[in-house]
Amino acid sequence: MTIQLHTLSNGFRIVTEHMPTLKSASIGIWVEAGGRHEKPEQNGIAHFLEHMAFKGTQKRTALQIAECIEDVGGYINAYTSREATAYYVRVLENDVPLGLDVIADILLNPVFTAEDIEIERGVILQEIGMTIDTPDEMVFDWLQEVSYPDQALGRTILGPSERVSAFTRDDLERFVSQHYGPNQMILAAAGAVDHDTIVAQAETLFGHLPALDRGADLIQPARFGGGEIRKIKDLEQVHFALGLEGPNYRDPLIYTAQIYSSVMGGGVSSRLFQEIREKRGLCYSIFAQTGAYEDTGLTTIYAGTSAAQIAELATVTIDEMKRAADDMTASEVARARAQMKAGLLMGLESPSNRAERLARLLQIWGRIPSLDETIAQIDAVTTGDVKSFAAQMAGQTGAGLALYGPADAAPTLNALKERLAA
Repeated sequence: MTIQLHTLSNGFRIVTEHMPTLKSASIGIWVEAGGRHEKPEQNGIAHFLEHMAFKGTQKRTALQIAECIEDVGGYINAYTSREATAYYVRVLENDVPLGLDVIADILLNPVFTAEDIEIERGVILQEIGMTIDTPDEMVFDWLQEVSYPDQALGRTILGPSERVSAFTRDDLERFVSQHYGPNQMILAAAGAVDHDTIVAQAETLFGHLPALDRGADLIQPARFGGGEIRKIKDLEQVHFALGLEGPNYRDPLIYTAQIYSSVMGGGVSSRLFQEIREKRGLCYSIFAQTGAYEDTGLTTIYAGTSAAQIAELATVTIDEMKRAADDMTASEVARARAQMKAGLLMGLESPSNRAERLARLLQIWGRIPSLDETIAQIDAVTTGDVKSFAAQMAGQTGAGLALYGPADAAPTLNALKERLAA
């Protein structure tokens, strides 16, 4: 497998990885424009644009966009995150030029008709309503909000209904003109692809575009706040999410943080799963995870439990965090390292995952670190490193707590922080 890079004169970046045994490929364009790039009055517009991309172009209707990919057995989709919006297809080898042409078309030639805007506005409002009715999604939005208050990073990706209800064609076109320049895009492809062929087609499709001033693309620096949000509602469960600031994705500590979260709640053998579910029967689902952004990160613990058991679950979670700083074992760290490497390597058997990884690494580093380099960084994390990180987590004065459901009996954030410090 060979990774190749090329940058057009206008800053448009292309990265490909040929996987010789495959007969299919994944091709996508990652635009460095997500929720973090929105002004307060634009909250939700990056996601709105993602939806509008499939509503029709100057040469294809919405139905034709879907049919021309599905007629060849392919798949087309998109997503919006806080730091990027991605548009991608999965097609067979002979249909790679078609897939790239369709992605370029929906990015460069959208029509944004008034009728389509209103139709998709209704779809997005339904999506917002569906999310509100999904407690284990809402609790993470609220945790993000209290962790990064009054910042783009703390706002939801979907945006509030009142904002989505007011967006106009001018608003959509303004965001595109500010954030959809060729130097804000990465074309990533993996599988049955030929680098030179893709570069030549990309030159034809994107090479004429003028580079945009990246000044308008700058993000507001993250400022971790912390605090508590408690939404009382008559649900079957209390949804509990605790967040602590972690390293950003360029910080060498990111691998330590990810191994720590795996030890704490990364699988059936993890500390929280064993102590809280297996030994005490306090929940069905509990996990820990570490996410990272350009300038900050968030280590999160989530669980759902009954109103009668939320107090015990919360206090035992804190006790387990404290204990991890004292008695983390080499076998636990070794298991977490193995899980992390296996997850990475198994994921790379998919061309879609490979293409996404290529785009993300190029966005972060401006290059593609080798797989061996990444594995070496994972292997370099010691038990002592993870114990030190656990102590750092247990000693944090700032934290975010989100509770949703019959949460009257849940301890306050201050009470949990006092227990953590005791």
